[in-house]
Amino acid sequence: MGVIKGVLKEELKNSLSMKKSFERELAKLPKGSLIKKKIKGHEYYYLLLRHKGKVKFIYKGKLSNDEVKKFKEAKEYRAKYRKSLSKIKKQIRFLRSTLRGKESV
Repeated sequence: MGVIKGVLKEELKNSLSMKKSFERELAKLPKGSLIKKKIKGHEYYYLLLRHKGKVKFIYKGKLSNDEVKKFKEAKEYRAKYRKSLSKIKKQIRFLRSTLRGKESV
């Protein structure tokens, strides 16, 4: 039984490390998502984000295709990291509850 507990503790340690890594990567990404509005035949971009519980639109103007692509990639990475973070949090909860026998973790 001691070997299994050791493996589970090691897996918990690795999972906590991965959680920190995902949170660090999420913090590096730009906040919000880019919204395109067509006004009188011209395309303008706004950055949509939440600030103190309120939705804000920040005018970005006309952006190049590279800038639009950068925001689109950031949005995809954010979704990927959030999904991975959710999975790792569930795994951590499971490992902690499994290890929590008579002794605390």
